[in-house]
Amino acid sequence: MPHLPIETSTFTLAKGTQLRGDDYAHVKRMEGITVAVLCDGVGSAGHGGEAAQRTVQYLIEALKSRPRSWNLEKTIRHFTETINHLLYRESMEQYGQQELVTTLAMVVIEGNRLHGINLGDSRIYLLREETLTQLSLDHNLRDEGMEHVLGAAIGLEEDVSPYYFENNLQAGDRILLCSDGLYPELSETELIEGIGLGASHLVKRVSRKHQDNLPDDTTVIVLDIRELDPRRALKQADLIIQDTYSKGDTIDGYRLIRPLIQNHRTWLAEKRGVHYVMKFAPLEAQEDEAILDRFVKEVWNARRLKAGFFPKAAVPPRRTHRYYIMPYLEGEPLDRIWKRPMGIDEGVALGVFLLRMGQFLIRRNLLHGDIKPENILRRERRGKTVFTMLDFGSITEAYTLTGRAGTPSYLSPERFHGAPLSESTEFYAIGVTLYRMLCGRFPYGEIEPFQTPSFDKTPPKPTKLNPNIPLWLESIILRAIDPKPNRRYAHYSEMLYELEHPTEVQPYFDTHLSLIERNPFKVCRIALFFSLLANLWWWVSG
Repeated sequence: MPHLPIETSTFTLAKGTQLRGDDYAHVKRMEGITVAVLCDGVGSAGHGGEAAQRTVQYLIEALKSRPRSWNLEKTIRHFTETINHLLYRESMEQYGQQELVTTLAMVVIEGNRLHGINLGDSRIYLLREETLTQLSLDHNLRDEGMEHVLGAAIGLEEDVSPYYFENNLQAGDRILLCSDGLYPELSETELIEGIGLGASHLVKRVSRKHQDNLPDDTTVIVLDIRELDPRRALKQADLIIQDTYSKGDTIDGYRLIRPLIQNHRTWLAEKRGVHYVMKFAPLEAQEDEAILDRFVKEVWNARRLKAGFFPKAAVPPRRTHRYYIMPYLEGEPLDRIWKRPMGIDEGVALGVFLLRMGQFLIRRNLLHGDIKPENILRRERRGKTVFTMLDFGSITEAYTLTGRAGTPSYLSPERFHGAPLSESTEFYAIGVTLYRMLCGRFPYGEIEPFQTPSFDKTPPKPTKLNPNIPLWLESIILRAIDPKPNRRYAHYSEMLYELEHPTEVQPYFDTHLSLIERNPFKVCRIALFFSLLANLWWWVSG
């Protein structure tokens, strides 16, 4: 998920002549999200400032290592409840009363979606087109004379019910998080005028009203949303999705020569003597928004993944139809050559290519999701064999639940039972690809769509199907395609290291096999040892 272009500012001043107050705030960008957290340590509690700092730091770190299979609402609620429970229990155990107490205002931005949560009276506002809206809910007692007493906060009770909300963002939106040292001091007009000038301006404006002797700690975070997620702009463009495309059609100056795929949505085209591949949106994208979203995501990934693993894709700025283009590369898809075993050196090079591509993607929190020979082009460049991954359509965020999306024969066993995409499932697809290219067949047989296969049978050893395969490479392949995820590699770097350092590879043994099948030499040594013992005993007793 790409980050929105966001300008942020954060500023805090302590009350009176104090050098440090009980407020704490931080803004952090991490994989796919932007997080802003503001806490106002409750002054009547002895350790409110400590609670504020610990809450902010805990939530930032927790979101950084969040479970990828959880949605953001579940994640935010869970970690908010966890830090509340920790601080409450610690207060009661150490002080016998609530001492670690703080308010909380937090927003998480993912794509164009704003997620927020709050406890206490620190507020979250949204400024849109000169209209200021409070998104948070104040947790104060309603009784007369008790309006300034908190009814809920982090660490106040063992169990909490925070206020959670979600909203869509627009270009030009400004988000304000502030402690209660700010909003009682400024009118709505002053807030609207000051948000555009940033956090420092707002806090100092309040300070000047009190001759730089603030009655309360005052902290502000301002998030300025500069523009929309580029994917939304791609989706909202008014473009044609034509029912059919035919040879000889000219689209934006590109002349269609011949279809490259049977569905006639991917074409070889020519413009000014240069050949291109044009990929048009599926016809179903006219009516099905989910299909349109998938194609827009494909276009976005194709355009931003600038690396030698993929063709250089582009979106013409004045296009009238919904498509993107890539250079036409001369080469041969691997599925056309798999019936003759690939050379060992070339097979190793293919594995290295796929693993390095995986590393490139996972650093961006992405996985390919459909690794197979049909999507890989083999070509010659400067006298060397190189590989190019042609398909962008299946690339998605790591740990996404995609069901059985992909090609069945390359899906790991756990994918047939709803497991999300992960590095482990990618290792399996890489292992099957290498097995097929080096051995000329699938390890567990070809799997048809909608079939739920069994992985009980042990696949034939690669060395029996292709005696040129060295034992170390066989061990790598068999480990990658093990039906049990915990017996596969843990990280791309681990499998890559073994491919590049054959002498370091440990023998792989299938747990389904008997000891003599796994290690006949070891069994012979054990048998010889016991035979010698038996002979010795017979000689001594005789």
